Amino acid sequence: MFTGIVEETGKIVNMEKKDENLSISISASFIDELKIDQSIAHNGTCLTVIDINQDFYTVTAIAETLKKTNFAYLNVGDCINLERCVKVSDRLDGHMVQGHVDQVGELKSIENQKGSFLLTFIYDGKHITVEKGSIAVNGVSLTVVDSKDNEFSVAIIPYTWDNTNFRFLKIGDKVNLEFDIIGKYLQKLHSLYK
Repeated sequence: MFTGIVEETGKIVNMEKKDENLSISISASFIDELKIDQSIAHNGTCLTVIDINQDFYTVTAIAETLKKTNFAYLNVGDCINLERCVKVSDRLDGHMVQGHVDQVGELKSIENQKGSFLLTFIYDGKHITVEKGSIAVNGVSLTVVDSKDNEFSVAIIPYTWDNTNFRFLKIGDKVNLEFDIIGKYLQKLHSLYK
């Protein structure tokens, strides 16, 4: 379980395709605190640490993960949002984020609002957003400002802009989307009782 509050941005130092899987190595400041089998959210995707080196750690994205995330669009040298799993005694500053990405979205526009940034994303699929509801974009817990069919906007404060990989996004870039878990359950219940 995660909160969607990015701990830091790491750098991808190696990517290696192994059969249908992708091995990804990432440098981060907290490497000396990690252990094998630990879960970390990478752009909002929960992946398990399988190896730890002095300068980086390694995770594996399987075929199912590669289908649903933006990992196929990442390259060595890219910046990636990182969050270690929440401790039971911690505050939940964001919202409940599972680290189970629902799909990839695309950045449609960036509007500099002189003190914040308004980002609009488009996506395909059955999921919904609601104004003032929660969504995780690349693992960042955000509040939906404007909600339309297959499109939503979020406002990014300067701190989040400066401390996540949002500052590197360009129009057309792919992002990981995890829709609100409560909304997904309500949507499922509604479809069962139509």
